[in-house]
Amino acid sequence: MSDLMRCIGFLLTVFVSNTIQVITGFAGAMLAMPMSIRLIGLEPAKTILNIVTMASCVYVVICRWKQIDVRELLKILLFMGTGLFAGIWLLKVFAPALFLKCYGVLILMIALKKLFVRREFELPKALLYLCLPAAGLVHGMFLSGGSFLIVYAVWALPDKERFRSTVSAVWVVLNSLLLIEHYQSGYFTFQVWELLLFSAVPFLLAVFLGNKLVSRMSPKHFLLLTHLLLLISGIIVLV
Repeated sequence: MSDLMRCIGFLLTVFVSNTIQVITGFAGAMLAMPMSIRLIGLEPAKTILNIVTMASCVYVVICRWKQIDVRELLKILLFMGTGLFAGIWLLKVFAPALFLKCYGVLILMIALKKLFVRREFELPKALLYLCLPAAGLVHGMFLSGGSFLIVYAVWALPDKERFRSTVSAVWVVLNSLLLIEHYQSGYFTFQVWELLLFSAVPFLLAVFLGNKLVSRMSPKHFLLLTHLLLLISGIIVLV
């Protein structure tokens, strides 16, 4: 695949994933990372998607800041923060290839469960809290802790607007920490700055389209599309 086709594929991925991110407050990076890793590599993908995803979450937070549940936000940040730094450390100490395969399997399991197992299981409170450091761990490694965070957030934040606003605020804080870590690690190469600049256009289009769709698209159909994209993403990582 030529560099031009890789660039176009990545920008399309940014557009699709951030449209979903604006609508739901989650799932954007989890959808974008597998394809982006194949197109531009792990470190550039993490660096660019971290900033783009954070920008879409900043937009939601600014528009819906009154709906943020501050108590839950602080609780989530405390538990997820420990896992976040553990994930960063693990990826530096061990080869990422093994973790990438585990990541692909995790994405596939989440997608298959959401598509074919409609029954929701009520987890003990202790396990719900354990989902938070697990979310931080995966987010620190692959910017994709949303699946674990949502397990907890659906239970703790049943109101749609509180859910969307608080989860977006979580990503703003944690992705800011990752931004500092990425800069210190030297991830901001010329290629990254170039792709980041090009990503501004699909990102702005995604924000516009996401806000148009948030009140029009059926939640059932939207979730189905999201889970199908997750399935495809997991397969891409493992192939």
